[in-house]
Amino acid sequence: MTNKEISLRTKRSLAAALKSCLGKKSLSKITVTELVTACNINRKTFYYHFQDIYDLLKWMLEQEAIEVVKKFDLIVNAEEAIRFVMDYVDKNKHIINGTLDSMGYEEIKRFFYTDLFSVFRQTIEQGAKELKVTLDPQFRDFLAAFYTEASSGLLLDWIKNKMNQNRETILQDILSIYKISLPAILLEKGIPEKHST
Repeated sequence: MTNKEISLRTKRSLAAALKSCLGKKSLSKITVTELVTACNINRKTFYYHFQDIYDLLKWMLEQEAIEVVKKFDLIVNAEEAIRFVMDYVDKNKHIINGTLDSMGYEEIKRFFYTDLFSVFRQTIEQGAKELKVTLDPQFRDFLAAFYTEASSGLLLDWIKNKMNQNRETILQDILSIYKISLPAILLEKGIPEKHST
């Protein structure tokens, strides 16, 4: 087994221990000692891989959700991507709620911001390419920030309200806004690419 494989196995083991602990208590109550004991490793090994428990949490969520969402073509598969996120939240309510309780709403939003922002920016760039328009980079980043804030805010509200709202209604509302607004904005604000004759 290579060092890379051993490292990944250790990280996954720590993530599984964290997930298990989050089923019983909030993130702020979990200690590194609990995690290393559950994995039968020493503290040094933990700190070799992660700065702290929040760093482990971020890695775990990136591996399980964000990296998967990045692989979706959001222009073509927006519904599939959002369904994946909602399914992930449904299956991992204890993790999300334990994290929300410890970190708070605004902090968890900031926690995911960079990853979600990059997903939306790539989607906007792809949409502009398909529509054969060029966007001002400043506006592209503004638009990515807008969609990131709106989507993460709505999904976090859904989580915070213990998912009492109808999931399908929220999904269809997000998709409608996304599918109608993005192409219209790109065509309105984009500069048509010149074709050589």
